[in-house]
Amino acid sequence: MNPSMAQSEYGLWFLAVLNSLVFIIFAFSFAKPSRSRDWTSFGAFSAFIIALFTEMYGFPLSIYFLAPWLESKFPDINWFAHESGHFWEMIFGWKSNPHFGPFHWASLGLIFLGFSVLSAAWPVLHGALRSGTLAQTGIYARMRHPQYAGFVLIMFGFLLQWPTVLTLIMFPILVFMYVRLALREERDAEAQFGEMYSAYAAVTPRFWPRWGHLQDIERARHE
Repeated sequence: MNPSMAQSEYGLWFLAVLNSLVFIIFAFSFAKPSRSRDWTSFGAFSAFIIALFTEMYGFPLSIYFLAPWLESKFPDINWFAHESGHFWEMIFGWKSNPHFGPFHWASLGLIFLGFSVLSAAWPVLHGALRSGTLAQTGIYARMRHPQYAGFVLIMFGFLLQWPTVLTLIMFPILVFMYVRLALREERDAEAQFGEMYSAYAAVTPRFWPRWGHLQDIERARHE
């Protein structure tokens, strides 16, 4: 181990706090939580983001924890250099700047896609909540729970970019929590909208979007 290197390239708590706030506020501006379950899903996402940036800039707990194994398997890598936190590029032998590595670009794509999904979902959902109707237009015509899908895409993107022991543990737990929240919402929606929701759910996937033309979806919904 090289604690002095860890101290020099980490301990950047200002960046840890700043990046956490930027992504949490950014997500808040898209998700606009209003109901208790919205705050639950948003709070879980925020915890994931804080855990991520704490290790990315503050204290590399996962590196300390895994250092004996990492140094024995990959002795040529200085695991306490900050760029070595791009774990996948390191273990697959990416020799150039990890910010230009394939996993980093895939990460950025997933994060952008996740925020795009959240952005598309918010106006439809909150318009439906205000009017007391069922959200089934826009992105809701393609999938029933785009907010949860968006959060999962963003978190998975960050796992590709900078995995840590804590976020790897948190990720499946949060996915399970989102699935449970989605199932609870479906029960409530079915109780409120009855056959209308059953017909909607019959032709609209839960998380994986349906890519057919919206006209075909509308036609299937009314058959």
